[in-house]
Amino acid sequence: MIEHLSIPTEAGSFDAIASGPEDGRPVLLLHGFPEAAIEWEHQVAVLGMNGFRAVAPDQRGYSPGVRPEQANEYTVTHLVGDVIAMADALGWTTFDLVGHDWGGAVAWWTAIEHPDRLRTLSVFSTPHPGALKTALQTDEEQRMRSQYMLDWRERSTERRMLDNNAHALRSMFEWRVRQSHVDEYVQRLSEEGALTAALNWYRAGKPSGAADKVSVRTMYVWSTEDVAFGSVAAFETEKWCTGGYRFEMVEDVSHWIPEEIPEAASSLLLEHLS
Repeated sequence: MIEHLSIPTEAGSFDAIASGPEDGRPVLLLHGFPEAAIEWEHQVAVLGMNGFRAVAPDQRGYSPGVRPEQANEYTVTHLVGDVIAMADALGWTTFDLVGHDWGGAVAWWTAIEHPDRLRTLSVFSTPHPGALKTALQTDEEQRMRSQYMLDWRERSTERRMLDNNAHALRSMFEWRVRQSHVDEYVQRLSEEGALTAALNWYRAGKPSGAADKVSVRTMYVWSTEDVAFGSVAAFETEKWCTGGYRFEMVEDVSHWIPEEIPEAASSLLLEHLS
């Protein structure tokens, strides 16, 4: 059974979905762009049924209660701070962290900066930031794949994404994500200020510090049809993990792994956490 929570922090209250016993082993799941907590609906339910306490929040900008207007309030420092603040509010001294897309990037940086708080790390799609930097420096294909990160900083992006019944926003999902979820994402991001807040993650600028290696036990899942992240960054990620590393490559699956193959993604997650 999926519950709906509000997680109070100094930044505001984060909306979240949750499942599992209150005293279960805690797992926090971070969604990507242009999604929301319901990206993890299947995984949250499965983890809950297996005795974990799984919580997936709508992150900064996606939760109406935490939607600052300025782009400089969406830096990696703010996003990682939100993760720790939510864990503190939930009473979690240590927890397992899961992320996809932008949520994966935040998960990597949380593991870099707060390894003492994490039991394990699981990331879908997004390579380690150091591996991505290497790929951007050495691989022309990755530079082409990542061009959207610069393009979306333009102020015309909101209009282009929402024009024609949000055709551009809908087409990002490559018709690999269930229609009801896509409709909900579009509805949420069509609210006043919501899409700008989500795009501010891209407009906030690069992290201030260099990415270190991750000492937390890590699973990284990459799909061969990912349009955003290529094989160079994916294979490079192993070099940045020192605490035990598991790499899973899934064939013929797009960027949207947790929603395109929810059962397989949930199984991989359970195996890693166990």
